[in-house]
Amino acid sequence: MLRSRRLLTILIITLSLSTAAQAPPNNPNADWQTVTPESAGFSSARFEVLRAWLRTGPTTAMMVVKDGNVIFSFGDVTRVSKVASVRKSILSMLMGKYVVTGKIDMDKTVKQLGLDDTIPFSDLEGKATLEQLMTGRSGIYRDPPDDILTSQQPGRGSVYPGTVFSYNNWEFDAAGTAFEKITSQSIYDALENDLALPLGMQDFHRELQHKDPSSGSIHPVYHMYLSTRDMARIGLLMYNMGVWNGKSVVNTDWVRYMVTPFTPWDEMEPPILRLRGNPDRWGFGVAWWVWDAAIYPGHVNATPFQGAYEARGTGGQYITVLPTRGLVLVHKTDIDVNPKANLPDWPTITSMVLAAACPETPCRASAKPPSH
Repeated sequence: MLRSRRLLTILIITLSLSTAAQAPPNNPNADWQTVTPESAGFSSARFEVLRAWLRTGPTTAMMVVKDGNVIFSFGDVTRVSKVASVRKSILSMLMGKYVVTGKIDMDKTVKQLGLDDTIPFSDLEGKATLEQLMTGRSGIYRDPPDDILTSQQPGRGSVYPGTVFSYNNWEFDAAGTAFEKITSQSIYDALENDLALPLGMQDFHRELQHKDPSSGSIHPVYHMYLSTRDMARIGLLMYNMGVWNGKSVVNTDWVRYMVTPFTPWDEMEPPILRLRGNPDRWGFGVAWWVWDAAIYPGHVNATPFQGAYEARGTGGQYITVLPTRGLVLVHKTDIDVNPKANLPDWPTITSMVLAAACPETPCRASAKPPSH
């Protein structure tokens, strides 16, 4: 039943995404092309309000891309910093071609993959699969209870693998170890060769990428360091269903798979992720947060978040894709410089971008070029 529902969801998402993008977006070559907001149906004056808002918070940089062109930019978009848990969504992208070719089997268990940790797996934990690791449904809970999510995770051995979503870092760190074991390469080599080079990332530096030990685990944290404008290339690649300048960089079916909600909004755990009074309705796919609300082909009851998905990381790292609006939104803070950076108002910022769109009548062009 679950697999049938998942296949139906993929079909609906496919219809939604195929009708959302009327024409393939422009892809940046050596550099991004910036156009006036008015030429894309947005208001410069309203973006200036957003700019003033961003100056009051920890934001180091932000970009808004419409159909492949930059219509808003704030801060130093070339600045390279840690992307936090956005790394997990990028790992999911990197897995794609190896799953498609059969090198990676998402149904292999953690025992079969040799992912045993300092604390041996119980018989129940050993049944968890790589797919369950990447979807936050493994039932293996090893993170120390030091934040609002891990402090509410189920007890060890209390749930069967695949039955409950509970977001934790251990699953994705172990999946990173599995990726390197199976493909016989570093995650960072794959990041460089399979994404950075094909996308023409402008600020990627292999030597900046590094791992840190993970507390109580043999599986290290594979930190990634990227600039805002290079993260925007990742978002645009996802928006374009894995295709870049006519060439497949990430398999299109794999992109659909990643943004299929394995966990619907009303099954998210802990309960803070599904508050009834909160307008957000994010479920979870394969290491991507996926908007889980009624999806209709075409423009029947369409909302700006129809078919939306995002990668997110602590402190305010975001790649948000809104297919029905042709938008990619990217936001960065520097959590190495400011470890306490926090951005609780990303939904407000996203709403301000959407509110900058002009109504049916054309926008009046600004007399001043956009500032940064």
